[in-house]
Amino acid sequence: MKALRCSVHGPLSGLTLDELPEPTAGPGQVVVEVHAAAVNFSDILIVQGTYQVKAPVPFTPGSEFAGYVAEVGSGVEGFAPGDAVSGSTFVGAFAERVAVPASGLTRLPSDVDMQTAAAFGVAYATAYHALTLAAELAEGEKLAVLGAAGGVGLATVELGRLLGAHVIAVASSATKRKLCLAKGAETALPYDDLKRRLTEAGGADVVIDLVGGEHAEPALRAMRRGGRFVTVGFATGEIPRIPLNLVMLKGVTVRGFEIGGWGRRDPEALRRGRDEVTRLFREGRLRPHVHAAYPLGQGSAALAAVADRTTAGKVLIIPGPPEGL
Repeated sequence: MKALRCSVHGPLSGLTLDELPEPTAGPGQVVVEVHAAAVNFSDILIVQGTYQVKAPVPFTPGSEFAGYVAEVGSGVEGFAPGDAVSGSTFVGAFAERVAVPASGLTRLPSDVDMQTAAAFGVAYATAYHALTLAAELAEGEKLAVLGAAGGVGLATVELGRLLGAHVIAVASSATKRKLCLAKGAETALPYDDLKRRLTEAGGADVVIDLVGGEHAEPALRAMRRGGRFVTVGFATGEIPRIPLNLVMLKGVTVRGFEIGGWGRRDPEALRRGRDEVTRLFREGRLRPHVHAAYPLGQGSAALAAVADRTTAGKVLIIPGPPEGL
């Protein structure tokens, strides 16, 4: 089978398209024929070797996928060849097939659109749990989302609206802000003069920060007293330093959300959350926005597009004939 490979941590341009042996299903595992895989920002950091957990080289990057069950290992119940599934893994998804623990899979309707399914799982699970577990968002509150046009950002906008919040989306371009409004935001703002703009929009009870860098502090300054500031990622590449006097004076709670860590501490809460967002997806109440789909042979270009933050929503990699990296 063909797979995108990282032989050394570093530039995305170093990825290659290689031929590998077909994976087999070990005990408790399922082999999935991948029809679509989604690029997450963590995939980029793992390739670059800057993620908090290192993947030993060589490896196949990719953490989110959708496809059909090809083989079921011993001890696995509830899955059979031909079942439509989506799933997540640390690495391995940017390939024609992937072997994963059955516990990491979700069954899907047989007629599901695979590209939509691949774009759904990680972003919406991250957004839902950041809003409900970390932010404890309440109906009627003001929610500001920094990085609102990314995959997790748009999911946060959609889910915030469904949870009854008044959503303020912050995004870098007019096109991205228009998309955020279409996804349910009541207000969409640029980053310049952010404290004033957020304050004039009514401030925020909850901030979900996906970008970090210089935008975190002005967002914090525009928060309402007693609000919750949740840091989820640092897409700018810069970890902000927050003046703690602002936290004291405003009575704000600052929390961090990283889905792997929360999952290890409270896996049952994450299971319930995944079930809820899957239900909303099946009912058609959540619809991921797919910015572009690249063939497997152009995998490095797909990751580079996300790294450049020029995309909106999700970028996909579709296994297919090699077309060169």
